[in-house]
Amino acid sequence: MTQIDYFFATLSPFTYLAGTRLEEIAAKHGATINYKPLDIVALFGRTGGVPPKDRHISRIEYRAQELLRQSKTLGFDLNLQPAHWPTNMAPSSYAVIAAAKDGSGDMGKLCHAILRACWAEEKDIAQDEVIRDCLSQAGFNPDLADSGLLVGAETYAANLEEAVDRGVFGAPFYITPDDQRFWGQDRLDDLDRHLATLNG
Repeated sequence: MTQIDYFFATLSPFTYLAGTRLEEIAAKHGATINYKPLDIVALFGRTGGVPPKDRHISRIEYRAQELLRQSKTLGFDLNLQPAHWPTNMAPSSYAVIAAAKDGSGDMGKLCHAILRACWAEEKDIAQDEVIRDCLSQAGFNPDLADSGLLVGAETYAANLEEAVDRGVFGAPFYITPDDQRFWGQDRLDDLDRHLATLNG
């Protein structure tokens, strides 16, 4: 079975705009998804990127325009300056890691719920009650928010190292078994077409 390695950050607005399209594409091609949340700020530092707040004004302005254009096209509510951004990504990432190991709920729904909480619902995704609510929405036991924290921390750190080793430099980022790399939610159609060639 084809596997897609999915590197993402629970605070990334472009990951939010991906919605659950990756899950739909994977289902279409009978593929599985390996969810690999990581520290996007650390990734930028390791791969030559710059955090949004430190970018040149031309890049900051373009990013804002592009986020609004894409959110309108996709029909997603989006606040360019959410009340709780940036915040600590680790707790929500640990919850995603625990949920993936547990396997009892809907991972796509969980990831999108966390991202939507930040970018559309003015919630702090570092807070336990927010994470627990997102887990519940996706059919997981909310107590996963408090379980496997050591494993979560180790996996979160390992995901960053793997990302750097495999050429990941942004989020969302998708890698197929033949090492084809796709960066950005606007490359999901390309990923879809490529998976069709793998299965053909």
